[in-house]
Amino acid sequence: MYLSSIPMRSGFLISPSYPDCFRLGFLPNGKTRSVGVVSRRRRSPRASLSSDPLLIQAARENAVSRPPAWMMRQAGRYMAVYRKLAEKYPSFRQRSETIDLIVEISLQPWRAFRPDGVIIFSDILTPLPAFGVPFDIHEVRGPIIQSPICDEEGLKCLHPIDLDKLQFVGESLKILHGEVGNKAAVLGFVGAPWTIATYIVEGGMTRTYTTIKRMCHTAPHVLKALLLHLTQAISDYIIFQVKSGAQCIQIFDSWGGQLPPNVWEQWSKPYIKQIVSSVRKECPQTPLVLYINGNGGLLERMTETGVDVIGLDWTVDMADARRRLGSSVNVQGNVDPAYLFSPHPVLTDEIHRVVKCAGRKGHILNLGHGVLVNTPEEAVAHFFDVVRSLSYDTLFEDDMATKELEPLSTL
Repeated sequence: MYLSSIPMRSGFLISPSYPDCFRLGFLPNGKTRSVGVVSRRRRSPRASLSSDPLLIQAARENAVSRPPAWMMRQAGRYMAVYRKLAEKYPSFRQRSETIDLIVEISLQPWRAFRPDGVIIFSDILTPLPAFGVPFDIHEVRGPIIQSPICDEEGLKCLHPIDLDKLQFVGESLKILHGEVGNKAAVLGFVGAPWTIATYIVEGGMTRTYTTIKRMCHTAPHVLKALLLHLTQAISDYIIFQVKSGAQCIQIFDSWGGQLPPNVWEQWSKPYIKQIVSSVRKECPQTPLVLYINGNGGLLERMTETGVDVIGLDWTVDMADARRRLGSSVNVQGNVDPAYLFSPHPVLTDEIHRVVKCAGRKGHILNLGHGVLVNTPEEAVAHFFDVVRSLSYDTLFEDDMATKELEPLSTL
């Protein structure tokens, strides 16, 4: 389903144009029909059992009947049941670090909407205290790190990650895996080194990232040491999550999109690539997803990290992303979260458009960002109802290229 000019079997050629996610094929009788684009895979999909959750099969590029779907920020303030629980337990740290609460919140959207992925309720900063960086979360200001690391002295507080301090994450994943079985994939997640470093260096949230960007030039040896330490800690944390029951891991480089592409190449990509390499050695069958907010200028570079799936934000056209990424990386996304505030028929049409542009293989349907506060729950329910009703065979019933035709070896 990617842009290509591969010659097809006698009587059929694929046109080089690519309007509206499909291209025109010429049949022996001279008539035309629109078909999906044939992909040229550079690697074989990894083995997948039919009993594996649909999301895992799609992430491994196996043929599935429809796209699996989940949502970023799947559990949260848009759900009345979550808000009620949050009133009883007002501390986010308590909600995200107490096993019973983690499991309950993670399962709230599973019970309500039956997504194909159940993501653990946690935070990308959750592991920080386990390697020497305490933090607090203020309801208004967000994360606060009292002692930012900006020099060699600050690095002295760091130590190897103590996974015993994260047993609440491991136990929660085990319980979630038992609860959903093979009906959905259990998802874990981490922050990428650059994104985690922005909080540690800036001392919390920032709109400008000036401190850490300046550090790239004024104290590069300190920043590199911090990123290397984070790389090892995050790698260990991913492996811990997988061994605890996570079947797929999403890496959030949330603030990577704030960097110019050449700077991201130097200060983020190598560390993500190293994480992928380390995890592959221990957990070779676990799909890894990389999401960067504002990643339109980074797509081609993201593929070089070695992840299985590239998450797209909603500002990237799905068909364009498929062309740019080529045939070796699967995609996730990328419905604009604002569509969940639209009339249901409009949301339905947008889901169909995104799925058709993504093609019938290697696509996990998601939003292009997290669920927005005040999103109507009935819209989320409709989103998943539409997805479950989809059939690739129906959506691509005119697609002869992948099933009936083979490339010509010679013309």
